Amino acid sequence: MDGLFEIPGAGQPAPSQFTNTAMPGAGSLGANTHASAPLAVRMRPRTIDELVGQQQLRAAGSPLRRLIEGDQSMSLLLWGPPGTGKTTIAAIVSQQTRRRFVEVSAVAAGVKEVRAAIDGARAELVRSGQETVLFVDEVHRFTKAQQDALLPGVENRWVTLIAATTENPFFSVISPLLSRSLLLRLQSLTDDDVAEVIDEALTDERGLAGTVELDEEARAHLVRLAGGDARRALTYLEAAAGAAAVVSTGSSDEKPLIDLATAETAVDQAAVRYDRQGDQHYDVISAFIKSIRGSDPDAALHYLARMIEAGEDPRFIARRLVVHASEDIGLADPSALQAAVAAAQAVQLIGMPEARINLAQATIHLAVAPKSNAVIVGIDAAIADVKAGKIGQVPSHLRDAHYGGAKDLGHGKGYAYPHDEPYGVAEQQYLPDVLADATYYEPTSLGAEAGVKERWERVRRIVRGR
Repeated sequence: MDGLFEIPGAGQPAPSQFTNTAMPGAGSLGANTHASAPLAVRMRPRTIDELVGQQQLRAAGSPLRRLIEGDQSMSLLLWGPPGTGKTTIAAIVSQQTRRRFVEVSAVAAGVKEVRAAIDGARAELVRSGQETVLFVDEVHRFTKAQQDALLPGVENRWVTLIAATTENPFFSVISPLLSRSLLLRLQSLTDDDVAEVIDEALTDERGLAGTVELDEEARAHLVRLAGGDARRALTYLEAAAGAAAVVSTGSSDEKPLIDLATAETAVDQAAVRYDRQGDQHYDVISAFIKSIRGSDPDAALHYLARMIEAGEDPRFIARRLVVHASEDIGLADPSALQAAVAAAQAVQLIGMPEARINLAQATIHLAVAPKSNAVIVGIDAAIADVKAGKIGQVPSHLRDAHYGGAKDLGHGKGYAYPHDEPYGVAEQQYLPDVLADATYYEPTSLGAEAGVKERWERVRRIVRGR
């Protein structure tokens, strides 16, 4: 069945509705750890103690260790960047607790496949008493209906659900599933962690088994390119080892050497440490906006470059600039919104890569502009009062008087037409009685808003009879 894979537990046959396929990512379960398997698959940790990094998850008494060593039924939601061990943890839970391991692909599976996996797990539990680990990778790609289909299996403990996501689950996972799962946050591996992974792969019998040597410069280069991703580090190491074996011209007694030049040749380009579908998406755009708000165009351009190189949708970047122009600049520089909108239109008109220049111009414009948050503070304060019930009746002199009988109701009576007054401003109540003294817009003295502040204070005194 498309999108559904199972590796049976010890001595258990695969139910006929599942495809009995060796699954990359199941660790040492099944036959996928043969010598020709990718290095990253062969070196996948088999126990929780073999995990590198994630000390908070491996600590004595931690929920993960209790699940594995105490064989408890507990659903997990694993949240972290790529290459930090999410699939590995699922495989370890399955192997060490001797549960069946079934994976549902969030890319290919639909509600039908999800329900089939849960029905199969329930049937196996009734037939043999064996529990099932249902691993859902990239659960954020599931629709709400697909995530809803997981709930019966979790609530009734027909499966031990382990769902993995690179996206912030508070944005991408439905609340009922989130509340029924234990959320475990995985951190990016440190450079020392990645170096440990590389060193282990060089010597371990499952890995390169001491057949190649790696000099320090090449090692540091691979660590740097890995960007905290263990799987990426092992993929790069395997490519470099293959290149070293090809170029080796020494005697048969000499081991091929991976030097810096070989490593650079084997790895064409560093992958930017940014996942447009993952949590880095939120972190980098947050840093981008905060750098503009903080008036640091150099930092803002750095984060802009990271997003561009990672293939972020330029329309998304442009939309954030448009929002920021009003949220953090406003009338301190009215041209900021014009610049942001122009950049957004340029993105639509000419596309990438040329539109990077327009985005950069708008980014710099907004970063160096004077800042004011008076606009967002004002509208949010007004909304807060409305939500609190401070609404009141529209003053009768402001009500529509253009229909028959309106004047008999007093609508429009006493309205002062501002253009008939000196300076084009009339003393008049515009707010409902309950909010007669409310003040929402408080202009700052920054940039062009200083002039707005001076004029508004004079106008307000006239309008409110002060």
